[in-house]
Amino acid sequence: MKNIQVFVPKFRKEEVLAEIEQCLDKAWTGIGFKTVEIENKWKEYTGFKNAHFLNSNTVGLHLAVKILKYVNQWKDKDEIITTPLTFVSTNHAIKYENLKPIFADIDDSLCIDPIDVESKITKKTRAIMFVGMGGNIGKYKEIKDLCEKYNLKFIFDAAHCAGTKMIDNHNGVCFEENHVGLDADVSIFSFQAVKNLPTADSGMICFKNKDYDQLARKMSWLGIDKDTFSRTNSKGKYKWDYDVPTLGYKYHGNSIMAGMALVGLKYLDDDNKRRREIAKIYDSGLKNIKGIKLIKHNPECKSSRHLYQIIVPYRNEIMEFLNSKNIYPGVHYKDNTLYELYNDSYGTCPVAHKLSKKLITLPIHCNMTDDDCLYVIKNVKLALSKFI
Repeated sequence: MKNIQVFVPKFRKEEVLAEIEQCLDKAWTGIGFKTVEIENKWKEYTGFKNAHFLNSNTVGLHLAVKILKYVNQWKDKDEIITTPLTFVSTNHAIKYENLKPIFADIDDSLCIDPIDVESKITKKTRAIMFVGMGGNIGKYKEIKDLCEKYNLKFIFDAAHCAGTKMIDNHNGVCFEENHVGLDADVSIFSFQAVKNLPTADSGMICFKNKDYDQLARKMSWLGIDKDTFSRTNSKGKYKWDYDVPTLGYKYHGNSIMAGMALVGLKYLDDDNKRRREIAKIYDSGLKNIKGIKLIKHNPECKSSRHLYQIIVPYRNEIMEFLNSKNIYPGVHYKDNTLYELYNDSYGTCPVAHKLSKKLITLPIHCNMTDDDCLYVIKNVKLALSKFI
């Protein structure tokens, strides 16, 4: 019996190698060339007006918080409302800039609950960090409304949301789809190896404001005002002079990763469609099963379905049983307030705390067959029968 892992990226090997070969033939593997191409293709695909290719989602989150703090003159210890149910990079980005993460509880979508968010807004609140858990948008619109009501910045951690669409419905009929995040002040995507648009690691930051985008480009290249590609003209003459108007970091992406992303982007919609098909198989097989609670998805969300999560009792025992059947699920995520770095906020989000102990992420990727899905379903049911 083959192993069924929670994630297995699908690379189109020959196409990826052809993109990399172009970089080697041109003798240009760094910033520029393919990074320019993927930025333009991403804007064309999504509708974002600005997009800057980076070496990860994590550095993008840091840049987003840093630039918003810098431009808007936020003070140390000002607050950003965020979720405790996320990968730690979301909340590290807040702490990097000496700001304070204020944790809001989650709802049945596993995204932050706007009611709890509003209760935690204070005179020191400057932004809301919204995480699209597993490609789900939860109550995204309500969170955006809160930002407008209280004049807060909306930071969208879209690590799981490459290809997630917002659906406008009229009398139950879809008449328009727009990529999620277009109305956020800044959206940050992940193209890490097991994400829906896989490279080795990279990401994209999309500021609504063009000036902020230009600042991100400087800050991601050590504060230098011209990258090396733009300082080399078509005849190979190198314009060596540049200025360094601000402190920056080496956060930019490179052409090898951009080449991989260009291939992945071509197949993103098809791959996400397959993920939604897998999710439907799981939904059909696991609904109305005693002991299993499925995650609620916003009907206005055409999800990327990066994750398929269920809530079960005896989570660890069930995972061990599945492992014995060569099924290797995951957990997304541990309540961040359980970590030493964030445990001063322990107890502030009881729903997230409770559910984080019961969540399982079932295998979901484009290498899975329908039979693989049915095998997982059969063994989840068998595991439950042993423990409840």
